[in-house]
Amino acid sequence: MTIALGNPDRPNSYIGRSVPRPNAGKLVAGAGRYVDDVVLPRMVHVAFLRSPHARARIEAIDVTAALEVPGVIRVFTGADIAEACTPWVAVLAHLKGLKSAPQHAVAVDHATWVGEPVAAVVADSRAAAEDGLAAIEASFDPLPVVVDMRSALDAGTPLIHPELGDNLTFQRLHEKGEIDAVFASAHKVVEARFKTGRHTGVCLEPRSILADYSRSEGQLTVYHSTQAPHMMQTVFAKHLDLPEAKVRVICGDVGGSYGIKVHVYPDEVATAAIAKIMGRPVKFVADRLESFASDIHARDHEIDGRIAVDETGRILALDIDDLTGIGPYSVYPRTSAIEGNQVVNLCGGPYDFQTYRARTTVVLQNKAPTCQYRAVGHPIATAVTEGLVDMAAEALGLDPVEIRRRNLVPDDAYPYTSAANMRFEGLSHHASLDKLLAMIDYDALRADQAEARKRGVHRGIGFASFIELTNPSPFMYGIGGARISAQDGCTVRMDPDGSVVAMSGVTEQGQGTEGMLAQIVAEGVGVPVSKVRIITGDTQTTPYGGGTWASRGAGIGGEAALQAGLALRENILVIAASMLQASPDALDVADGQVVDKATREARMPLEELGRIVYFRGDTLAKGLPRELVATRHYITSDYPFAFTNGVQASYLEVDVETGFIKLLKHWCVEDCGRVINPMLVDEQIRGGIVQGIGGALYEECVYDGEGQLLNANMADYLVPMAAEMPDMIIGHVETPTRESLLGAKGAGEAGTAGAPAAIMNAINDALRPLNARVTQMPFTPERILTALGTIPH
Repeated sequence: MTIALGNPDRPNSYIGRSVPRPNAGKLVAGAGRYVDDVVLPRMVHVAFLRSPHARARIEAIDVTAALEVPGVIRVFTGADIAEACTPWVAVLAHLKGLKSAPQHAVAVDHATWVGEPVAAVVADSRAAAEDGLAAIEASFDPLPVVVDMRSALDAGTPLIHPELGDNLTFQRLHEKGEIDAVFASAHKVVEARFKTGRHTGVCLEPRSILADYSRSEGQLTVYHSTQAPHMMQTVFAKHLDLPEAKVRVICGDVGGSYGIKVHVYPDEVATAAIAKIMGRPVKFVADRLESFASDIHARDHEIDGRIAVDETGRILALDIDDLTGIGPYSVYPRTSAIEGNQVVNLCGGPYDFQTYRARTTVVLQNKAPTCQYRAVGHPIATAVTEGLVDMAAEALGLDPVEIRRRNLVPDDAYPYTSAANMRFEGLSHHASLDKLLAMIDYDALRADQAEARKRGVHRGIGFASFIELTNPSPFMYGIGGARISAQDGCTVRMDPDGSVVAMSGVTEQGQGTEGMLAQIVAEGVGVPVSKVRIITGDTQTTPYGGGTWASRGAGIGGEAALQAGLALRENILVIAASMLQASPDALDVADGQVVDKATREARMPLEELGRIVYFRGDTLAKGLPRELVATRHYITSDYPFAFTNGVQASYLEVDVETGFIKLLKHWCVEDCGRVINPMLVDEQIRGGIVQGIGGALYEECVYDGEGQLLNANMADYLVPMAAEMPDMIIGHVETPTRESLLGAKGAGEAGTAGAPAAIMNAINDALRPLNARVTQMPFTPERILTALGTIPH
């Protein structure tokens, strides 16, 4: 069936329309059902004793006193858990050379970071479990630690896992063209070192799990605050020795994820193992303090970058050397090498050049593990690329907008393959830049900046063009052997009253997935969006799918929902045509009615059709298909990934006396393909920008030389707050992907991808007259003043 998506003149045209979230009222009223709201009969609570040392041998864990604490039921050591739960090794076959050590749910012999679980106390309340923890007498033999990533591979540095032979977990070199010759003959070569601070997600709802094992049925039911229920079903089944069919994962309301909740955590697997051992429900909810040391971290990179340009400002080559530390283990099952690999793939992405060298070196450390977090690798690659582009413009005396105009891949050049061998179907860098410049009134901003400088006020304008990887195919994980689905499915059913229920494999994390899917299904079937109910996050009832990550909800899950909705519409029309003695091609469904396609005259309400099919099927023609349910699955096939693109601009003010940054205004133009709900997309972009601002100005997990996390609390770990945020103006260019009928790509990570680079370039634009520059995030007042020479290096 052909359908004019987003046509405002067609009834039930919801694609492209701002529709309120259907679950907003429930959540605002405080009626959401999160994991901690679930209470089951015979439920107990577990709390984990965590290592106080970054690296140590576990000598003894005496639980005698803990068992005497009122309310404590049982205490588990790592050896106890290991009897019921096998360890895992997080590697992917297509990342050649990637290695990691086996990791247990609870450490058995050695602790490798501050916060690693070393014992578990089960009690009738969380408070009693914590009292039990305090009574455990644990003795450790502290060992030399590996903290500094730059010395991790040096001779004499301790080996975190001696059996691996070194602290190198992964290295990749990509090289295209005669790069040394190009740099040797270039008109200008600019180089710099960039650092990004290690930070974490700080979700509104912490990680939470409630595992319930029924011995009589051999069934494990897990209520889980996760992004990928089917992936976790596989993990629990594999490592707890259960059939997958006997594991059910339920993911209800989730208070934010950002990639934090798409990984396998030792304490969560241990909770499920304890439930199986004890045969009763066990709940674990991380508190805010332990989350800082147990949630994954991200962005811990140091990068040396060079750019070569000719006398006209054309980019000739990029040379990137990335070093990243990932903690003591590669995180299961997605691995911790992906972020460095993404940096190699994404540096230089928006620009038209073909000589490129990029290396990533991934090393082990005695810090909390790092892994994928919102916009994996994107903010790092964008900051390095856009920082070098601005420095090249300065060296040539070019305006930063002009050097981008000369180098961005032309909008008519697609399909296009980048120097990193990334294949782009269709992007809109120039159209996006043109729209941004119209939105910001560039000349007026420069005039305001010049006038402010006369008053001794230092303002700066920064730009950042970016690409964003979305809709990943099996080339992301499946090719490497990970059981992480790149496809997704949706089942759409019409009930007797004409209402529609849709069950999707993608999940709701607070970003509006249910609203987006409801709009797509409503348009596909031809019913009011108020008549659509969405069910997600239950491996027993929803079609198998990958869940929510990499901005795949609309592009993958949305396309499956559209195809299922259209299939249901076809089924409805076949039945209606028989009842009305008409041709299916002469009918349509609109506003919950079967209508004449030519005249739009109503012929039959869907509730009447439902009544006949479900209750008076005897009146229908024999042999007439009467399925009012359809399931469709979708996977991308033409490109390994969909790519979106965009450009951001930041206008800010630097107080050169204090080093503080005042954000004045921020703009973003993004091309995410087909926009389903402009309001939701704008919310996603603004939220992403805020997280990008956090990485640029505030967030950093600070460790000392012994691997102790120094700011593991909300007083010392700074996050962006509403009062500090600027007005954010959002614009769109739409280049739908031709891989799907829906044409959606994804919008969840674009704001995060470009914001840090735009802010960095704006700061450096403000500091340029003072011959100062910053390249280490977050750009704290101390680092600003150090660049200005106010604080000695």
